[in-house]
Amino acid sequence: MTKFSDLSLSPKVLKAVEEAGYETPTPIQEGAIPPALEGKDVLGIAQTGTGKTASFTLPMITRLARGRARARMPRSLVLCPTRELAAQVAENFDTYSKYVKLTKALLIGGVSFKEQDVLIDKGVDVLIATPGRLLDHFERGKLLLTGIEVMVVDEADRMLDMGFIPDIERIFSLTPFTRQTLFFSATMAPEIERITNTFLSAPARIEVARQATASETIAQAVVQFRPSRRDRAAKEKRDVLRAIIDGEGEACTNAIIFCNRKTDVDIVAKSLQKHGYNAAPIHGDLDQSQRTRTLDGFRDGSIRFLVASDVAARGLDIPLVSHVFNYDVPSHSEDYVHRIGRTGRAGREGKAVMIAVPADEKNLDAIEKLIAKSIPRADNPIGGAAPAEEAPETADAPKRSRSRSRKTRDETVSEDTLEPGEAPSANDDSRPARSDEARSSRGRGRGGRGRGGDDKVVGMGDHMPSFIEKSFEERLAS
Repeated sequence: MTKFSDLSLSPKVLKAVEEAGYETPTPIQEGAIPPALEGKDVLGIAQTGTGKTASFTLPMITRLARGRARARMPRSLVLCPTRELAAQVAENFDTYSKYVKLTKALLIGGVSFKEQDVLIDKGVDVLIATPGRLLDHFERGKLLLTGIEVMVVDEADRMLDMGFIPDIERIFSLTPFTRQTLFFSATMAPEIERITNTFLSAPARIEVARQATASETIAQAVVQFRPSRRDRAAKEKRDVLRAIIDGEGEACTNAIIFCNRKTDVDIVAKSLQKHGYNAAPIHGDLDQSQRTRTLDGFRDGSIRFLVASDVAARGLDIPLVSHVFNYDVPSHSEDYVHRIGRTGRAGREGKAVMIAVPADEKNLDAIEKLIAKSIPRADNPIGGAAPAEEAPETADAPKRSRSRSRKTRDETVSEDTLEPGEAPSANDDSRPARSDEARSSRGRGRGGRGRGGDDKVVGMGDHMPSFIEKSFEERLAS
């Protein structure tokens, strides 16, 4: 069995790894560390929770131990898609470089530019950043990337998503062509892989599991339910979520609850708090200080349920998460793999339960196609699901009800409520009434059938209420 001591890491790095409690590398670490130490480009693909962060931090620290940082010219760069993931990578560097004199800077939004500028001016060996904040510092003239020796793109598929491609291309153009480039991700779609070929030179491809697979230690399930009424769908869905949590009992020590929209994150968190659950929200619109406090509270156990958008799905290593609940079916199937990868990490067992409504059928099929397996269906804990064939009637019922109510109001208008010579109207009373000629011509213009000669009302059809016809005849006679 391979051990870290067999991977040619420096003695100081090995000492830090041993003190962290690790002896045997994971498959992705065993495959990626040797070529990274040789200076080769690496494309690493592995499931979430398999130690991809250490796959690039350990060889980087070993390589950077030799050399010296210069002011405003960092020697290495790690790009991350979210602030939380960048902070986590920084913690890993602190853990594994405790016996190596390396300096680092963390460039993320929500933190003062001034504090970050001070670190950059002193010179750093490792620069960990999100793309937006990195370019902000460069445009302000506070940073040069011409001294980059090693560049890492963590969660590469998301970093190379359409929204990030221009920033990533620009950052790469600012770095030396001779740099070493490392890409790591849990998923790598073919079209994204074609883009990476632009940035990598003859990379060592390390794929320790089939792309986009979930760990076998994670028990998956999906609960399908159909709301009784459209206007009650959101409330009933929250009821289902609470029932699922209660059904897990003491086995659910803590959990991350994922929502697709930030607004739903806040709503679900407040609903859980109202019903006595220890929950807190986290999403991109919150202040960085609040996001950090929430994550710290979830890690130390003071918060049991973390209600999150996908900002918490990418790469975060939160130990001992027993459950993941997908309140919404993710619209991108790859996100499902990242979400449920927050549990069942490092060989532990975990459970992932997803709530699906009929409109989620297409996205659910895409997820099962991606992971190449069918997700077991679980019973709705509160029951009451309507049969599938009744759905169209249920959806249309409110419209028909409103139509009948308007018709009833129109037909039950009493003649006693009308002024002499005034025709009843279903519209606003303040609207001026049309003349008799206008009403007649309007009816004929629309092809309405009259009830006789020109002295008869035209355009009301064969089912005109008798009281309306009587009121017109009285007015014409007068």
